[in-house]
Amino acid sequence: MKKKRLITSALPYINGVKHLGNLVGSLLPADIFARFSRQQGHEVLYICGTDEHGAPAELGALEEELSTEAYCTKYHDIQKKIYDDFGISFDFFGRSSSKEHHELTQKFFLRIEENGFIYEDTIKQFYSNTDLRFLPDRYIEGICPKCSYKEARGDQCDSCGALLDPEDLLEARSSLSGSTDIEIRETKHLFLDLARLEKRLTQWLSTHPEWPATVKGISSKWIKEGIKSRCITRDLAWGVRVPKAGYENKVFYVWFDAPLGYISFTKQWAKNVSCKDAWKEWWQSDQVEYFQYMAKDNVPFHAVFWPAMLMATNEKWQMVDFIKGVNWLVYDGGKFSTSKKRGVFTDKALELYPPDYWRYSLFAMMPENADANFSFEGFAQAINKDLADGIGNYTSRICKLIDKHFEDSTLPEGFVLDEQLGSHIAKNVKNFAQYMEHNEFRKANTSLREMWTIGNEYVSRSTPWTVVKEDKSKGALILKNCIFLLRVFTEAMQSITPNIVAQLRKVHHQEEVSLDNSLDTAWLEGKVTVTPLEEMLVKKISDEEVESLKAMFSGH
Repeated sequence: MKKKRLITSALPYINGVKHLGNLVGSLLPADIFARFSRQQGHEVLYICGTDEHGAPAELGALEEELSTEAYCTKYHDIQKKIYDDFGISFDFFGRSSSKEHHELTQKFFLRIEENGFIYEDTIKQFYSNTDLRFLPDRYIEGICPKCSYKEARGDQCDSCGALLDPEDLLEARSSLSGSTDIEIRETKHLFLDLARLEKRLTQWLSTHPEWPATVKGISSKWIKEGIKSRCITRDLAWGVRVPKAGYENKVFYVWFDAPLGYISFTKQWAKNVSCKDAWKEWWQSDQVEYFQYMAKDNVPFHAVFWPAMLMATNEKWQMVDFIKGVNWLVYDGGKFSTSKKRGVFTDKALELYPPDYWRYSLFAMMPENADANFSFEGFAQAINKDLADGIGNYTSRICKLIDKHFEDSTLPEGFVLDEQLGSHIAKNVKNFAQYMEHNEFRKANTSLREMWTIGNEYVSRSTPWTVVKEDKSKGALILKNCIFLLRVFTEAMQSITPNIVAQLRKVHHQEEVSLDNSLDTAWLEGKVTVTPLEEMLVKKISDEEVESLKAMFSGH
C-alpha cells in the first residue's frame, strides 16, 4: 500500500502581496508535487497558511493605519484569493493568528520547558530612546557586516542570506522612526537549548543523504559551526503570548510558532472534515511521508531548528522526510522590489496572462540547483515555443484534420499502435515520472518538451493530411495514434497546467489517470469522437508585448 503524503510549503508572510519568486520558492513546487502525487494514487494532505506574527506585521499595519489584526485579515484574504486563482490546491490554508494555533504553540512550549530544554537568560538588546521601546530584530536595520548591503535586518541579510544578531549591524537604526538614537540595554528572555540536542540532530540529519545538495549544504553548515541556543521570545505586542510568569508582555519568536502552524492547521482541517482526531493519522503515524517546500533561506529553520523543537517534546511527531530548498528567482538580473515597483507580483501577473502561463514558465525555469533569472524574453519563449508551438499547435492540427475528413469528428473502430512511437513515448513517460517523483522539475520539463517533439515529428513524418485522402482507414489509424499521444500529454501536464489540461480533456473526453495508465490504448479500439477547440489553446506573446512589459516592470 502506498504511503500517504503530507505536503507543506513555507508559510507566506502576511506583509502584502508576494512576488513570483515567493510563488516559485515554495507554493508552486509543493502544489505541482501534490497534484502529481494524487494522480499517482497517493492520499495527499497539502497544508499551508499565512504567517501573521512578528515585527513586519506590526510595521505594515502602522504604515496602512490599521490595527495589526485588521491588517492581517486583509492580506490573508488577498493572498488566499490569489493562490486560489493560481490553482494552488491546498487542502487547508490557515492563519497563525488563530486561537487553535496559539493554544498549540503554548502547549508545545510548556512540554519543552517541562523536559528541561528551556532556560532563562538576560541579553543585551537595542532600545530606542526615540520610540521608547525595545527593538526586536526586525525593527533594526543597518549595513550588513558581511556583504555591506545597506538595508540588512537585525536577524538576517536579504542580500547574502547571512543570519545576524542586531549588534552585528553597522550604523544600526530603528526601522520604526529611522532614529540612530538607540542603545544597548539588558532584557530578560527565554532560550531553546539547542546544544543539548546537537547529537540527536546530527544523527537524524545523517539519515537523509538523498536531500538536494542545497539543503544538505545549508543544514550541515549549521551543524559544523556548532548549534547555538536561540532566543525564542520577543518584546512585541502582537504574537503568541508566553504562558509564563514574568513574561506577560512578551510573545514567542516567529520562528518558534510559525512551523507549528503545519500541525495546528492540520488540526483545524480535521475539524472541518468532522473528524477531530484525523490529524493524528498525519502527524503521529508510520504510514506517512512528509515533504516540505521552501526557499533556501528557510532551510536552517526547517532542517535544524524545528526538528529540534519536535525532539525536545519527547513525543512522537512526524519528522520531515524530504526538503525541497529552492534557490532565488531574480528579476532581470536583480532583486524584486515592492517599493521600487521592480519585477512581477502575483496579483499583477494574473491581470496580464492566464495562471497556467505563469505556472508553466516558472516550472520550466525553477531555480533548483542555482539562482535563476526571470526575464520577459524567457517567459515569452516558454509560452511561444513550448506551449503554443509544442502542445497548442499539435492539438490544433489534429483537431482540424479530424474535423475536416471525418463526419462528426469521429474516427472509426480499430486501432494499431505504431510500435516505434509507443516505445519512444513510453520511455519519456517513465523518465518524466521518475523526475517528478524525485522533485527534479527542470529534468521533468525536459522530458515533457521531448514528448511534444515526438508528437510533432510523428505528425510531420506520417503526413496524415496526405494519407487520409488516399486511404481513409490508414489515415484514421495515424490520427488515432495522434490522439493517443494527446492523452499522454494531457496526463503529463496534469500537475503543471491544470486549466490547459481541462481544455484538452474536452477534446478527447478521457478522465484523469496515472501516468502509466495513460499509455493504455484499449479506449482507442472503438469509435473515438473528438471535440475541436473552440479557441486557440495558447496565444503567443509578441515582441512588442515583451518590450512593453519590460518597461512596465523595470522599476525606472
